Amino acid sequence: MRRTPTSDALRFVDDMTGANGNQPAIAIAVRGLAKNYDEVEAVRGVDFEVAAGEVFGFLGPNGAGKTTTINMLCTLVKPSAGSATVAGHDVVHERDDVRRNIGLVFQDPTLDGYLTAEQNLRLHAELYGVRSDLVVPRMQQVMTMVGLWERKDSPVGTFSGGMRRRLEIARGLMHSPRVLFLDEPTIGLDPQTRRSIWAYIRELQEREEITIFMTTHYMDEAEWCDRIAIMDHGEIVALDAPETLKAGVGTDRVTIHTDDDEATIAALGERFNIEARRSEGAVSFGVPAGEAFVPRLFSELGIPIKAVNVSRPTLDDVFMSYTGSTIRDAEEDQAKHRNRVMMQMMHGGRR
Repeated sequence: MRRTPTSDALRFVDDMTGANGNQPAIAIAVRGLAKNYDEVEAVRGVDFEVAAGEVFGFLGPNGAGKTTTINMLCTLVKPSAGSATVAGHDVVHERDDVRRNIGLVFQDPTLDGYLTAEQNLRLHAELYGVRSDLVVPRMQQVMTMVGLWERKDSPVGTFSGGMRRRLEIARGLMHSPRVLFLDEPTIGLDPQTRRSIWAYIRELQEREEITIFMTTHYMDEAEWCDRIAIMDHGEIVALDAPETLKAGVGTDRVTIHTDDDEATIAALGERFNIEARRSEGAVSFGVPAGEAFVPRLFSELGIPIKAVNVSRPTLDDVFMSYTGSTIRDAEEDQAKHRNRVMMQMMHGGRR
């Protein structure tokens, strides 16, 4: 059963004030934004605001509608319904103004591996009309920020995956955008490199006084955001600061491994009135004070327990509380759905 976002989901933005001390400083405002592809509802009328200077994250499984939303905000895809403004400009009627005020790091690499790092950034500066006398100092500034100035003359093809991502972030900053969009900025990178990328992102936010809007399906990355919107099946199901969302779960997660998951789920319901579910190869459920509950579990469940784990609420628990599944399970379900659709299309084409 789905829960809906709380009525105070935008209170962070309401507390932010602009230069006049009265009006909120809003970098992104979205109302009823939707995108349909034939009968597929990729984004289903989402509403949210992002404060100027905020690090705002979209958390959700692949296929949840995160990238489609970013593409609409960046004017790459026209909305089917609703409205949105970015840096004060309408994404449909003022596309050029929006593009001048944003930077975008795509999910897939877009650098030219045959060019040097400097050549890639010079090309970007030329496309965005950066004054020629500002190109070199700005290039040195952004490349130093991501630790790549000493490699400016090296072909990008010689860079590691983490270095390329850092260079793409630097490129997105070349024209001094007011809003930087990062679509899965660390996908495919190892945990250590991901942490270093996030250190650079936080540093540039402080130095550039820039608003950052990013998507991710990594739980630890979402923790870096000031606020996150959890997205599933094209809808925002929760929106708040990570700690506030986790505190709202109110229970610990207990995960147990037995030889019979179905019997375990039935026994938990009958003997403890606990609603459990099978998730990621184990039986999982939430209870207050999980560690204190474990001794009762061993003595009263009536089914041999092979292993048990108790953890404090995580963002995955938040996702589960709103959607009924973990992000990993949701990705697997959506992958199976896509495969079924493809098979139906293939069989239909043979008739």
